[in-house]
Amino acid sequence: MSSQQPWIERRFEFDTAVELYPQLIERLRETPARLEEVVASVAGGLLVRRHEDSWSIQENVGHLGDLEDLMAGRLDDFQAGAEELRPADMSNQATRLAGHNEKKIEDLLRRFRDRREAYVARLESLSPDDFARSAHHRRLGVQMRLIDQLFFQAEHDDHHLARIRQLSRGL
Repeated sequence: MSSQQPWIERRFEFDTAVELYPQLIERLRETPARLEEVVASVAGGLLVRRHEDSWSIQENVGHLGDLEDLMAGRLDDFQAGAEELRPADMSNQATRLAGHNEKKIEDLLRRFRDRREAYVARLESLSPDDFARSAHHRRLGVQMRLIDQLFFQAEHDDHHLARIRQLSRGL
């Protein structure tokens, strides 16, 4: 099975034109459907199988749902004019402790869809100027605009979708 570059090693160029925010909102809106499509064809036992030391498919799905609180919080940070965005827990404690493999995949998918739909609704209520607001992202060491956060989040979604597809084919 081919491996992916670890997320933590990814580097980003944040140069997306602010006017492209509708396209990034659309990418974020479509992630739940894409996730459901990938998972639909996976046999039950494969959903919870771990490969070496990596998360199972269900743990990847649960992780996406876990991070919705962080993304909503960062949106709060942008709207409040914070100088620095709240940091992610790079130990992924919420995902590690959640027991996602003991849950029903349908519940994990619904949880993610519900949280993402609420987040997208918030984004759609913003003015175009809001997407140019910026704050410092500590781990990346860059000033990040809201449009950049949307790109970063969409790339993170795709990272996990690709990993889930790998797991569904390679084990």
